[in-house]
Amino acid sequence: MAHFAKLDDNNVVLAVHVVNNDVITVDGAESEQAGIDFLTGLHGHDKWKQTSYNGTFRKNYASIGFTYDAGRDAFIAPQPWASWTLNETTCQWEPPVPYPAFDQENPKYYSWFEPNQQWIEVTGPQN
Repeated sequence: MAHFAKLDDNNVVLAVHVVNNDVITVDGAESEQAGIDFLTGLHGHDKWKQTSYNGTFRKNYASIGFTYDAGRDAFIAPQPWASWTLNETTCQWEPPVPYPAFDQENPKYYSWFEPNQQWIEVTGPQN
């Protein structure tokens, strides 16, 4: 199965559609344009980009709200916090402070606290 992101005029992902491989196979090879033509004919919308679950192309799997950046040929999630920067290699947002290392013996979970730009421990209900 192939997956295609439906884009608005600003290249923001509106939806992700699945297309059967036999639709996009032309002369034994995968054709993105065949998928775009199929979806355009089906939905009357002509802005589509193929996306990949395993990140073999376009860096990240497209999700609703992501933006397709043509210059990077990548799908990029919305910036989660103002202090986070885009990694140009992975096209993923990175915090200014790395997530704390996971301790298998004493697992803790953290959430980003933007005002102090730090990770804070998150505690949940005790069983």
